[in-house]
Amino acid sequence: MTSPTDDPLVTTDWLAARLDDPKIKIIDASFKLPGVLPLPVEDYLTGHIPGAVFFDVDAIADHDDPRPHMYPTAEQFARDVSALGISNGDTVVAYDSGGWVAAPRAWWMFLSFGHPNVRVLDGGLKKWLREGRPTHSGKVTARPGKFLAKFDSSYVRSQQQLVGNLTTHAEQLVDARPRPRFEGAAAEPRPGLRGGHIPGSRNVPYAELFDAATGAMKPLEELRKAFTAAGVDMTKPIVTTCGSGVSALVLTLALYRLGVRGSALYDGSWSEWGLPDGPQVATGPA
Repeated sequence: MTSPTDDPLVTTDWLAARLDDPKIKIIDASFKLPGVLPLPVEDYLTGHIPGAVFFDVDAIADHDDPRPHMYPTAEQFARDVSALGISNGDTVVAYDSGGWVAAPRAWWMFLSFGHPNVRVLDGGLKKWLREGRPTHSGKVTARPGKFLAKFDSSYVRSQQQLVGNLTTHAEQLVDARPRPRFEGAAAEPRPGLRGGHIPGSRNVPYAELFDAATGAMKPLEELRKAFTAAGVDMTKPIVTTCGSGVSALVLTLALYRLGVRGSALYDGSWSEWGLPDGPQVATGPA
């Protein structure tokens, strides 16, 4: 398990005490599925943690790739993050609207691009507001930073790698989607995708890893039970997946807190695998 010094989560008390620290850069990485309104950036403009800039998951992505918000190049990530006022010497604190959907995505991206000084706000904006803490409205325009990025490809997996894994079973796949979608009993929110899951994968719905009332992540023992109950062996290699490579990182964050290192993200996730001409799928319970 993690020690207090390497736990990627920080508390609202911790952040509130550091709002005026120029080396702490706060990013609102809220995300919603296509068609859900108001847009995350509109929510951000209505109210955000003081000093936070908006980290747009869909914009800080490869715009030449038809798949949703795929990883950008290191050059683009560096350029986009610098424009948000972030430099390599800063500590980044990511939060979202409290659903634990996209802040872990931002956390993993920073780690992937060689920036270890990144944390996730436990409970996000939801917990911050419940505690009566201040918010600001409107856009924060930051002075550009100087950020250099170097991508470590071990943090992500491609479809080709996972097709090969169907034979080798070298890595466990853990899917973060709700059970009805994992089992193929419910339609995917993105039209045109098949139902079901990657054969051999396990299911740990991301929403079960945090307290719905407060938005805070559950205690470590409850996180451990969620993975072991799903048949996940945390001593063996793990790849997380979901609908489009966002909520999978909730699982990655939980695993990291449990001491798991070296896991990876299937960036294309079901938005790629579930295409009509994609690889084989399985349905029903794991």
